[in-house]
Amino acid sequence: MKPEIVCLMMSSLDGGLHPSKWTESPDGGRKEWTALYQKAHEELQGDAWIVGRVTMAEMAKGEAHPPKSAGSVERPNHFADREADNYAIALDTSGKLHFTRPDIDGDHIVVILGSEVPDTHLAELAADGISYIVSPSAEIDLPAVLDVLDKELGIRKLLLEGGAAINGAFFAAGLIDEFYLLVAPALDGSSGQPVVTFDGGLAGKTQLSLISAETMGNGAVALRYKVHA
Repeated sequence: MKPEIVCLMMSSLDGGLHPSKWTESPDGGRKEWTALYQKAHEELQGDAWIVGRVTMAEMAKGEAHPPKSAGSVERPNHFADREADNYAIALDTSGKLHFTRPDIDGDHIVVILGSEVPDTHLAELAADGISYIVSPSAEIDLPAVLDVLDKELGIRKLLLEGGAAINGAFFAAGLIDEFYLLVAPALDGSSGQPVVTFDGGLAGKTQLSLISAETMGNGAVALRYKVHA
C-alpha cells in the first residue's frame, strides 16, 4: 500500500522556481509568497515530505565523514526514529548526501538509497542518527520504498516537493494523487534556471482534471488538479 501523494510546487508565471530570481509585484513579495507556500504545506497535513538529492543537498550541507570501519550494518532498512511527528525524506540513489544533524527543522531525516550504496555510507548515516531504506534494485524502486514508508513508519500522506527529476519519476510511475501548484504574480526571465517541468516524457502516462482554482492573498493563485494514472 502506498501513501496518498500530493505534488506541491510554487512558481512564477513563467515557471521559475527560485523566488530570489523573481520580479517584484505591488500585490506582495517573496516573503509573502513563501509564507503562502508554507501555509499550503501545513494545511495539507502530510506525515512526511520528500525531495530529490539536489534539493536536499541545499539543506543538508554536510561533508563526507564515514567511520573507519563499517562494522555491522543493517540492510535493507534502519530506523533511528519510528515515532517522529513528521519525516523529511530524500532520494539519494548513490549515497552522495551527508548531514550535520538527524532532522530538518525538527522533521526526522529518512534517506532512500539504491542497492549498490556502500556499507560505509550506511554506517555514516546510522551514526548520525538518520534513518535509511535501501531499495531492492540499483535504481530506486519507488513503489517498493513507498510500501516500506507506509508499513514501517505509518506514513499515510506524503508531500512531494522536489524538482523535475523526482517529480517526473513519480508522475511517470502513476504514483501521484494530486498536483497542487501555487503561482505568484512574478516573472523569472533568467535563462538556465530551474522551471516547472517534469522529466521522463509523460504523454500517455497521466491525465489531470481540475479540482479548484482559487485566488490567494498577495496576488497568488492556487491551482489544484486530480491526477489520473
